[in-house]
Amino acid sequence: MASSASPSRRVTAVDVLAPARARPGARTRALPLVVAIVLTIGLIVLSLFVGVADITAGQGGGTEFLWITRVPRTASLVLAGASMAMAGLVMQLMTQNRFVEPTTVGTTEWAGLGLLVTYIVLPASGVFVKMVVAIGFAFVGTLIFFAFLRRVTLKSSLIVPIVGIMFGAVVSAITTFLALRFDLLQVLGGWFMGRFTGVEVGRYELLWIVLAVAIAVMVLADRFTVAGLGKDVATNVGMNYERVVLLGVGLISLTTGVVTVVIGMLPFLGLIVPNLVSMVRGDDLRSNLPWVLLTGIWIVTVCDIIGRVVIMPFEIPVSLVLGVVGSAVFILLLLSTRRTNAR
Repeated sequence: MASSASPSRRVTAVDVLAPARARPGARTRALPLVVAIVLTIGLIVLSLFVGVADITAGQGGGTEFLWITRVPRTASLVLAGASMAMAGLVMQLMTQNRFVEPTTVGTTEWAGLGLLVTYIVLPASGVFVKMVVAIGFAFVGTLIFFAFLRRVTLKSSLIVPIVGIMFGAVVSAITTFLALRFDLLQVLGGWFMGRFTGVEVGRYELLWIVLAVAIAVMVLADRFTVAGLGKDVATNVGMNYERVVLLGVGLISLTTGVVTVVIGMLPFLGLIVPNLVSMVRGDDLRSNLPWVLLTGIWIVTVCDIIGRVVIMPFEIPVSLVLGVVGSAVFILLLLSTRRTNAR
């Protein structure tokens, strides 16, 4: 995987497998992280008070509105932003490519296809069944993309996201055709438009599943980092490379399926966050993971606040704001890579 980190920051298998207490600079990294957590809490509090309804009003149900909509919405921002950024980081390690994430390799499109199939085959099923099917389709689709990468040798890392976007476009075209055929296009559009407007008590609780995924990634962080160094390195240190990759794909699919069903598509989030963090901190998953989670929360929350205030009292879907920001950062990353390769 191409990395913008300096050679002195490049992670080796010895560094990853060394005990955490033996790594230098642990104490010096603690203070910035504490400051970042405090800033995150402040941003979360700001999100609670931004909106048309005045939750400070004693009359008119302000307190009730806070607990029914604002708190669930803010919790969803935190969970969705952190989990999708984390999924992008793990996927970039597994593919050894810094330009991939669930929305650029077709994982999200496969989850949408599974969601549509559930509407067609099991129209009366609940949200949990739809989520399970979406996760299954996302898992299979991601495995297909990984199998393609192993069989085809690509000369440039820039080709990988292009192939992934094309792959996702084919799946999206099949989904659109089925939606037209069964008169479900409007339903599909409503599910895929990433927004937090309809989040309230009773409609977001499944998102807490991604918290368990985040804990699992933290526990397995060293294994994912070693797997990101390549199959030969992972095998030499006694790791079952295939099993780790399969586990990583499963966690990515689980996160993508849950977020897609509950919130919708959050484009480019898993792409820009890990790249921004790795530019500053290098490629060590364990030390970068807290910063990736926090940065994902920052970006989604800020984009959601922008969407709420630009045309108040109406709202712009967060996926639209995030798509504009993410595509601009994506283009800058591509141009930066081209300049680096030209030297």
